[in-house]
Amino acid sequence: MTATRVLVLNSGSSSLKYQLLDMRDASRLAVGLVERIGEQTSRIEHTCVPGGETREQNGPIADHDAALKAVAGELARDGVGLDSPDLLAIGHRVVHGGMFFTEPTVIDDGVITEIERLIPVAPLHNPANLTGIRTARALRPDLPQVAVFDTAFHTTMPESAARYAIDPRIADRYRVRRYGFHGTSHAYVSRAAARLLGKDPSEANVIVLHLGNGASASAVERGRCVDTSMGLTPLEGLVMGTRSGDLDPAVIFHLARVGGMSMDEIDTLLNKRSGLFGLCGDNDMREIRRRIDEGDEEAALAFDIYIHRLKKYIGAYFAVLGKVDAIVFTAGVGENAAPVREAAIAGLEGLGAAVDPELNAVRDGRARLISPASARVAVAVVPTDEELEIATQTFALVGKSN
Repeated sequence: MTATRVLVLNSGSSSLKYQLLDMRDASRLAVGLVERIGEQTSRIEHTCVPGGETREQNGPIADHDAALKAVAGELARDGVGLDSPDLLAIGHRVVHGGMFFTEPTVIDDGVITEIERLIPVAPLHNPANLTGIRTARALRPDLPQVAVFDTAFHTTMPESAARYAIDPRIADRYRVRRYGFHGTSHAYVSRAAARLLGKDPSEANVIVLHLGNGASASAVERGRCVDTSMGLTPLEGLVMGTRSGDLDPAVIFHLARVGGMSMDEIDTLLNKRSGLFGLCGDNDMREIRRRIDEGDEEAALAFDIYIHRLKKYIGAYFAVLGKVDAIVFTAGVGENAAPVREAAIAGLEGLGAAVDPELNAVRDGRARLISPASARVAVAVVPTDEELEIATQTFALVGKSN
C-alpha cells in the first residue's frame, strides 16, 4: 500500500508540537506537545485521536533530540511509530524563508544552509526550527523531510507593498523588506473562506485577521497575498499580546538617547512587555474582558487601542483590494472572542460589513458566517488549521516527486 501519512513538527525554542495525519482523508491519528524542553519540569502530552486517549508524562527532557525520541516512543505505543512503512514524509514549520523560499521545499544540506543564513532576521524562530529538522533527519535519514515556510504565502506581494522606503542598496544588502508571517494560516483560512462563500479561491477577495497572542492581517486578492501587516519581523502591524505592533521608529532612538536604554532592553520592551500586556498587565483577552465588565478603565483602554489598530488595517485593506467579499476572523482570539469581532466590525456598515449579534454569540468549532444575509461583505469565523496546511503541502510535494 502506498504510504499516506505525514508527521508535522513545529519546533520552538523549548517546545515541540506535533501531529500525525493520514492524507487519504486528512484524519488525525495523533497529536501532542512536548514543553519546557531542557528543564527538570518537562512535560509530554500525547493524544491518540482515534481512541481519544490522552497520556501525560512529567520529568526532565534534556534537548530536542530526547524530545523527538520521546514522541517516537509515544507514537510507537499506538502502532504508528516513525518506523512505520505508512509514513511518507515529515513536514516542518519554518518561520522565515526570506525571498529564497517561495514554496514548500524538500530539505537537503543546501536548504539547511540557507535557513541558517536567515537566522539574523529570525533569531528566535529559525534556530529552533533547524534543531527540529536536524533531529528528525538523524532519526529518519531515509525519509523525505519538507520545510513549509510561514513567509512563503506572502512572497506574492508586489514590490510596492513589500519594500520599505529606504535606500534599496542598503535594504538589499541586509535583506530589509516586509516578509510577513502566519502564512500557512492565512493561506488555509483564505481558501476555506472562499469555499464557505461558494467561490473558488481565485474568485474571492478576502481580508484575513489572524488574532492570537501574535496577530496579523492580510489582504488576499484572488487567492494571492497582496499585503500583510507583519514586516521584516513579527513585530510590525497589529497590537498583539506582548508586541507593540506599529510604532514610530524614532521611539527607539528616543528611548536610547533620552531613556538611556540599550538595544536589548528596547527589544525586550517592544517584543515581550508591550501590546496588551504592556498596556494593562494582561495578554489574555478573556481576562481583559472580565476586567472591563468589572469597570477596569486600564483594561478598557487597552481593548480600545487593540480594536482601533485592527479597524485601521481593515479599512486599509478595503482600499488595497477595492472589492472585498469577506472579512474573516481566525486563531485563538479571532475564533473565540465575540466582543472583539463585534467591536472590530462596528461602524463599518458604510463599507457593507456588519455582524449579526445572535450569530456572533454562537460558539462553534466550524467555519461559519456571522453577518446578516443582507450584508454586502460577508463576515466569517474560520478555525485555522496550520498543521493540516503543512501536511497538505508536504504530501503534495513528496507525492509529486515520487
